[in-house]
Amino acid sequence: MPAAKPNILWIVTTQWRAQACGYAGDVNARTPAINALAKQSVNYAQAVTPHPFGPFARAALLTGTPSPQNGICDYFDPLPTNARTIAHELNDAGYHTAFFGKWHLAPKDRNALLVGEAHARTVVPPERRGGFAFWEGFEGGFQLNAPWLHGSRLPEPKQFPGYQSEVIAQRAAEYLSTQTAPWFGVVSLEAPHPPYAAPANGIAAAGPLQIQLTRNVPRGGAVEARARKELAGYYAHIAATDAAIGRLVDAVGRDIVIVFTSVHGDMHGAHGLFRKGWPHEESVRVPLLVRHPRMTPQISKAAVSLLDLLAMTKTWAEGAVWAESPTMAHISMPSVVALPDQCDRVWRGVRTPAWKYVVNTDGTPWLCFDLTADPLEQHNLIGSDFAKRCAAAAQGQTEM
Repeated sequence: MPAAKPNILWIVTTQWRAQACGYAGDVNARTPAINALAKQSVNYAQAVTPHPFGPFARAALLTGTPSPQNGICDYFDPLPTNARTIAHELNDAGYHTAFFGKWHLAPKDRNALLVGEAHARTVVPPERRGGFAFWEGFEGGFQLNAPWLHGSRLPEPKQFPGYQSEVIAQRAAEYLSTQTAPWFGVVSLEAPHPPYAAPANGIAAAGPLQIQLTRNVPRGGAVEARARKELAGYYAHIAATDAAIGRLVDAVGRDIVIVFTSVHGDMHGAHGLFRKGWPHEESVRVPLLVRHPRMTPQISKAAVSLLDLLAMTKTWAEGAVWAESPTMAHISMPSVVALPDQCDRVWRGVRTPAWKYVVNTDGTPWLCFDLTADPLEQHNLIGSDFAKRCAAAAQGQTEM
């Protein structure tokens, strides 16, 4: 029987879209470790991020409160020091809480390059670490190799040789294995985020022409060429990070609760678009596996959001099983992030496993898709009777 207070581990990746897993049917994805985890897990196959962009999603994930209500409205906004997170909740429940890896919620220098050592070596002070009793990580910098880490046992940033996912996973496993009290750990990995051309722990990228593209990526031009090149590197980092995750899962043992997810996806040329912030499936839908000793492995069609993870985890910490089955998830982008390729507008919407309805910030309709008939979202139904029914259902006036 599992302990009344089971150990709980969140494995959180960055830019790993739900479609890019072997268990999800992606022939490009070499993910044997995560495929094995999926067979032992509840696979929330309809899970979404509430906000398909890093800081907004991370704040929502940790607080269970959407942005901007959680204090994050702009890309450079830090998580408020008085924000109550899952760490505070589990500290109060008698857990030892620990965080490892990418934070992305501390004050950032707007004038420094986002890619490189300036952000990688930014020190996150103790009062900015979300209430975790132990913290070892980095603010940003997108250093997929030779990461800089600092925190509870590293007062100054120190560079570690090796692949970032491997370094963080190994250090987390070593630390968590020494804990005698019930523990809650977050292992936050930057991969498979760009730069996609960075070395992937010795794993060779496939040739661009070997990549199998979905039908919603335009063919015959610059979009296809870029998508193939970037996806080749993307899948190499997926394979490398899958291996690191596999070793972490093996190290922490069987009788713990394990969550695998990502804060958002990446368009990778779908609809001619790249990166994130967009309301399309490639951007908002994320993998979400939960391996729990008392939960039967299955595929769930519940409209779960990363916002639900805090409530899920509190329930597990109490020795119970989270049994909610939401039918609708809210998605949004609170602001425009002025970086190349990102979404060009503020929007909000509702997604169910069957349909999606999205409006602009002024409430004017933008997108509507029948996800059952059109899973690749190639036919915008705004203006149709179907869209009107979706709009009414999104406002709670009727059921679809």
